Amino acid sequence: MISIRSSSGRRRASAALALTAALALTATACGDDGSGAAGDKGNEGSGKGEITFWDNNGGVRTDVWKEIIADFEKANPDIKVNYVGIPAESVQSKYDTAIQGGGLPDVGGVGAAMLAGIAAQGALEPLDERIDGSSLKGKLNTGMVDSVRAAGGGDQMFTVPTSANNGTLWYRTDMFKAAGLDAPTTWSKFYEAADKLTDKSKNQFGYTIRGGEGSIAQAIDAAYSQSGITSFWNGDKTTLNDPKNVKALEKYVGLYKKDTPSADVNNDFKKMVAQWDSGQIGMLSHNLGSYQDHLKALGKDKFRGLPSPTLDDGTRVQVSNPVDGLGLFKSSKNKAAAWKFIEFAVSHESNSKWNESAGAIPANTDAAKDAWVQEAEATKLASEALNDGSIKIVQLPYYLPDWNTISKADNEPNFQKVLLGTMSAKDFLDTVAEQLNTAQAEWKEQQG
Repeated sequence: MISIRSSSGRRRASAALALTAALALTATACGDDGSGAAGDKGNEGSGKGEITFWDNNGGVRTDVWKEIIADFEKANPDIKVNYVGIPAESVQSKYDTAIQGGGLPDVGGVGAAMLAGIAAQGALEPLDERIDGSSLKGKLNTGMVDSVRAAGGGDQMFTVPTSANNGTLWYRTDMFKAAGLDAPTTWSKFYEAADKLTDKSKNQFGYTIRGGEGSIAQAIDAAYSQSGITSFWNGDKTTLNDPKNVKALEKYVGLYKKDTPSADVNNDFKKMVAQWDSGQIGMLSHNLGSYQDHLKALGKDKFRGLPSPTLDDGTRVQVSNPVDGLGLFKSSKNKAAAWKFIEFAVSHESNSKWNESAGAIPANTDAAKDAWVQEAEATKLASEALNDGSIKIVQLPYYLPDWNTISKADNEPNFQKVLLGTMSAKDFLDTVAEQLNTAQAEWKEQQG
């Protein structure tokens, strides 16, 4: 997500900063072995020795991180980086547990979606002065910088952006060509293709829908993208359960079992991507991060990736995609060495290497000019659309400390009920909307 925040978003962000700053004043930090808690002070350390790094997408990005760590240790032989890979679905709870009971790393992957809760607990070091005094000054994408500032509470940076992702509709060009179908550039063409490509007698389906972990973000994106609603809030009430979104979600979930495999109800992104790569399925909604998986499984001539489909009038609406980043924890007793690692990891060469592996949009502006970005069509199209203003972005409320739990674990079982037909799309959206309205009211009250 790279976009300009609304005035109301800036007011909310500024208010969030007050809470963040107040809580940060109570924070102190901890150990050079990564044994810190949010209440410990930490210190700069010698700039040498060992540091611990938590990868917030362990298993998926482990290989490229190990390459970057090896490059860093070669350039800095007096620093050793202990790598800990944590699966994306469990990293939030891992951080929360460590903040309360100890065990925080020196450096950790902290994306915008979880930034508010971690920063509000005083666990992260503000990074503006370090950035200004480093080789990263003037080299970070301004849209991504604005995003992490907003997610963290307002004016301070609590994480250095590394990449931006984007929702992507992947489709099998070979299957579309054989069926005589146009590319699914609009929602009308998408639904037409989903129906036409489905042949259950051949175990062939037009689409695969995400029903397991992480399903709600995809469902919300599909709803807003079809309804054309461009603001998440109408005053202090969410537009999530607007009748237009309800109608859009009803149509979307209606694909389940009609044009999708029945196994989709339990599929997280790993299972969904693997199923698409190995099976006869026409389309997949994921993000740029699965590009390399598709490339290895299918070859470059059998698939393409497009930004979210447009409405028939050409309007493209999508929800904001959180920017990923690296945070420096206050509890570190070796902040100087930890910062060296962050600076190295977001430098031109390393940032380019990581984002090429992920198929994501680099935060380092020099890396964003590298040839592979132009050659990776899906990344190029997403980058162009995000930067030329042709996409209307629905800004999700990452600043709410409860956002992550409400939009994930708390309501994922209910979304499965919607797919299975035991809960209506309206009741589902009403339930989530009520929780979000309450969270927004509580957040505003805390701001005074």
